[in-house]
Amino acid sequence: MAIEERIRFFRKMRGMTQKYLGMLMGFPERSADVRMAQYETGSRTPKADLTRALANAFEVSPNALTIPDIDTDIGLMHTLFALEDLRGLTIGKLDGEICLRLDKSRGITYLSMFEMLSAWEEQAEKLKAGEITKEDYDRWRYTYPEMKAQQTRDRLDALRTAAKDTEA
Repeated sequence: MAIEERIRFFRKMRGMTQKYLGMLMGFPERSADVRMAQYETGSRTPKADLTRALANAFEVSPNALTIPDIDTDIGLMHTLFALEDLRGLTIGKLDGEICLRLDKSRGITYLSMFEMLSAWEEQAEKLKAGEITKEDYDRWRYTYPEMKAQQTRDRLDALRTAAKDTEA
């Protein structure tokens, strides 16, 4: 999904009008909706500072807005090919099913990807088990890695508190 579609997606998800979002971005009231429409149709592309401001308004990571264009099957395939080249993602079969795998020989790249995918799988399992809501799951996905970092801080704080309690 291209950035213009992501802007529209998150704007609607947050229940914002184009005019409201445009004014929030600092555009004059008389042209705020027109400017946002230009970004949503792709006739204008937001610069990095506006992309960060939009992400902030949507409460998502800027990376959630600037993901590669995967709207077409060919675009998706080339994204997967790039992941093969850059991250060691490989394709194979497991029990007759096509699956994507990480190449363990990639060392630190493998470990980094393994940690990220494991975090995703953990959240997906929590959603499946009813431990979190779809809204919680989406919040985690759209703010990744910020939400993951906060969860890690929360766990560390809990461990510190428990350690202090056992010392006392």
